[in-house]
Amino acid sequence: MSAHHPVLQSLAYNFWYGATQALYGIDLAVPRHAVTALIGPSGCGKTTFLRSINRLHDLTPGARHTGDIRLEDTSVFASRSDPVTLRRRVGMVFQRPNPFPKTVYDNVAYGPRLNALAPDRELPDRVERALRRAALWDEVRDRLREPGTSLSGGQQQRLCIARALANEPDVLLMDEPCSALDPIATQRIEELIVELKQSYTIVIVTHNMQQAARVSDYTGFFYLGRLVEFGQTEQVFTRPADERTEAYITGRFG
Repeated sequence: MSAHHPVLQSLAYNFWYGATQALYGIDLAVPRHAVTALIGPSGCGKTTFLRSINRLHDLTPGARHTGDIRLEDTSVFASRSDPVTLRRRVGMVFQRPNPFPKTVYDNVAYGPRLNALAPDRELPDRVERALRRAALWDEVRDRLREPGTSLSGGQQQRLCIARALANEPDVLLMDEPCSALDPIATQRIEELIVELKQSYTIVIVTHNMQQAARVSDYTGFFYLGRLVEFGQTEQVFTRPADERTEAYITGRFG
């Protein structure tokens, strides 16, 4: 599929927390097999938008939206759209590594078991494949029965990535995936993101503009709940079309 047929599309999407509007008319087409970075100051709606894509606001009191977000050609909010199935297809990696209080193996096997994606006899292969994709297999192959929480912070984050990949998602969402990590662990995750786009469509929220410049193909700049600018990363960073984008990128505010 070409980038002309985006895997994910937001159409005039508005979002409120109670009486407070957090997003205004977000129109965004996320290109397939590419990394799309969402940048902007804190509190400008990036994470709210990211969490809308796989309906993590479903349980937020007072949350509501208008407009639509579509995965392939189906609304993620359609009445027949099941959030569990949606979250299998749209994996999420959070700011802080959050392994389940289970073994390394069971962390990765959890999704395929829950979603009945593979018979038990095929789970070891699926777990190994996901850990290899997350560049973690060589480090944990002899530690599969140890608790996931016993790994280092960077390893825990890659375990969370493996856990998402074990579901064989179409899209991987990452909310500040390196903010809790040291520079070496961050570099591992960034290299991994660039590799994973061969197989997945990735959307990453980052406060780190250097990171956005290094790993992403496309960048969207959010400001005060609006998508001010979206384009190829090189263009957004070197020839921004909007003066607010330029002011943010050059560090005049944010």
